[in-house]
Amino acid sequence: MIVVTNPFSVENETNMIQSLFAEGLSLLHIRKPDFSELEMAQFIHQIKLEFRDRIVLHNHHALAEDFGINRFHFSEKERKQTHDSPERFSKPCRYSTSTHSIKDFNLLDSDFDYAFLSPVFKSISKENYHPETDLFEEIKSRTNYKTKVIALGGIDSHNIQKVLQNGFDDIALLGSIWKNENPLKQFTLCQQIALSYLQSQV
Repeated sequence: MIVVTNPFSVENETNMIQSLFAEGLSLLHIRKPDFSELEMAQFIHQIKLEFRDRIVLHNHHALAEDFGINRFHFSEKERKQTHDSPERFSKPCRYSTSTHSIKDFNLLDSDFDYAFLSPVFKSISKENYHPETDLFEEIKSRTNYKTKVIALGGIDSHNIQKVLQNGFDDIALLGSIWKNENPLKQFTLCQQIALSYLQSQV
């Protein structure tokens, strides 16, 4: 399970992030588009060393080496500007990206470990951001199985099972965590639902 940070500051955010990691969070996408490089460095510095290999950077990729990070995310726009292949780094790295249609997802280069496909449902964190097509229908046309497809957008404890039943490999949470009064409790609930479903399929 993946959690994406709120683009805006959240009270006690880095403490909550460390609690999420301690509860078993697989990956944290740090998406702070308005952060300067210094602000990003200060933010990462507050996260314990033991968790930094689970951080995915959306921007300020040049900071990665200093913090022992080797995971990079590229927006759809960035990916298309680099002709659908990610920039290269000197050491082995993991790449992810964002897509908004199964057509674009199917065309992804095999360099990408996984890609977000969004929005699956009406967004919890963004006003007036909702699906323009039925991604549950679209995913039936999936031909790319080298890259994992991750559901993003409006995912919460009420619809996780439906998402996983309909062909998505995993889920990413944003609004359901950061708009919740108790983010840790919500994360734990979502994690339990996802794990129970996946274990039932073994």
